[in-house]
Order: sequence, then C-alpha cells, then structure tokens
Amino acid sequence: MTRRGFIKGLLGAILAGLFAATYGFFIEPALRLRVKKWRIKRDDWTAPPLKIAVLADLHAGAPQVGFDRVDQIVARTNALDADLVLLLGDYAASHPFVSEPIAIDALMARLSGLQAKHGVYAILGNHDWWDDHAAQRRGQGPNIYGEALEAVGIRVLSNQAFKIDALGTWLAGLEDQLAIFKRGGGLRGLDDLPATMSQIADDGAPVVMMAHEPDIFPQIPARVALTLSGHTHGGQVRLFGWSPIVPSRFGNRFAYGHVREEGRDLVVSGGIGCSRLPVRFGVVPEITVIEVSGSDQPNA
Repeated sequence: MTRRGFIKGLLGAILAGLFAATYGFFIEPALRLRVKKWRIKRDDWTAPPLKIAVLADLHAGAPQVGFDRVDQIVARTNALDADLVLLLGDYAASHPFVSEPIAIDALMARLSGLQAKHGVYAILGNHDWWDDHAAQRRGQGPNIYGEALEAVGIRVLSNQAFKIDALGTWLAGLEDQLAIFKRGGGLRGLDDLPATMSQIADDGAPVVMMAHEPDIFPQIPARVALTLSGHTHGGQVRLFGWSPIVPSRFGNRFAYGHVREEGRDLVVSGGIGCSRLPVRFGVVPEITVIEVSGSDQPNA
C-alpha cells in the first residue's frame, strides 16, 4: 500500500467512526422515532379485533428524551387511535449521561395527555423500583412512579387483572421481576403470577398480560393469549437481527419483536430510551403497535 493509499484509508476509517458515533449517540436515540406494527392472528381469539399501542422504557431525560420528545411521542401515539395504550415501565433516564433529569410529576403530566378508546394503563419496571430508595428500604411499595401515574389518572396494575367488558378481553399486569436489591446481593422480584392469574375467570375471553421483563414468558400459562414486554431495548445495539448484549438470561431468544412458543404469543418492544449507555444502533426508538384478532377476523 502506498503512503497516499494508507492516509486515505485511515481518513476513511476515522470518518466512518465519527459517523457511527454521531448516529449511535445522537441521531438514532434522540431524533428518530418509528411506529412498529405487529399483526397477530390466533385461532382462540374470541373477542373483537384489538389494537394496542405500547410505550416501553421511555427513560426520559435530556438531551435524548426531553419534554419536546415526550410531547412528540404522546402526539404520535394518540394519532394511532388505539383501543388501549399500555405503558410498560422504566419512565426516567437511568444512565449517567443525562444533562437535565426530568421531574417525575412533570413527566407524568405529559403522559396524562395519552388517549385511547378504552383507556391508558401502566406497570412498573425495574428502574422505577431502583430509583425509589424508600421503597428499597421497605422492600415493597408504594412506589413513587406508581403514585405519580395514579395521580394523573393512569391506572397501574401491580399483580392485578380485570376484564374490559367493552373489549371482551382481560388485561393483567405483573409487578416487576427485578424490583428489590437483596442485602446479600442479587435481586428479588415483586411479581406474583399465580395471584394475578387467580383473578381471571375461566370464561374463554382472551387475556393480555403486561410484564416488564420478558423472562417470565416461559412460565406464562396457555390461558394468556398475548404477553407484552419491554426492558431489553432490543439490546440497544442490534445488527442483522442479533444483539451482542441483552439484559435477559435467555439472551437473544426474547431480545426483540414477536415470539411464538407453544401456541403463546409474546411481543417485546424495542422501547424509546437508553439504559447504562446513551447509545442505540439498529434499534430505532419505537411506538409499538399490536393488532390481534381471530384467524377469521379482519385486522383491528
């Protein structure tokens, strides 16, 4: 290689690196936003077609997810005209590169603008519990994020289930599986799947389950038609359908997207914000839309 060729190659590599850094640390996480749709057909879906808009892992905080960004997300979600809007936890930024943290009450005031035909519901994520030091000392709730959501009229489901009669569908929400730091190390979940399932009648109506972490999915009973999760951010870096790091003991099995196992359906949202490092590459921040219906029904 000539000296000139070497210099050109070096400059090209530097420029490519600068572009990748700019894209991964700023353009994709702070400027891009897409609506990702999944259409699911089930033979046992006895209710009318259902359209759900999911917001997962906002991790709100400037510069990437400031107030303007949250307002944009709310407006685009409302424009989808969904039957339900479901919030899957992790509401505030949890990485050390936040130039302007967002106050919880101010964030929830923005989220209170979310609209859906049959309501807006939420669960909590691991960071919502980790950020609440008083709850950590107690080893249980109440939780500051849960209280703030309820204060603006967004119902939080904590190991609870109820039937939305107008939809002919049960909605359930598990408490977080990684909520409390144990004194000897490790984490203890506050989720109670048996107690949640015990609230659901054996009436044949489909069940939609909200669970922040997807790792619970192998334990979800066949009674549940659809499980919705976040937490993984799709790995935050995803190349050719594979993520090198996934915060799940199952690795890429539940990293992102629609998974069908043993007749059960799971959708893992790529979410909005970032955790640990403020970078997203190949996992564009998304509002996730799931349209679920019977095999012989039109889409929602």
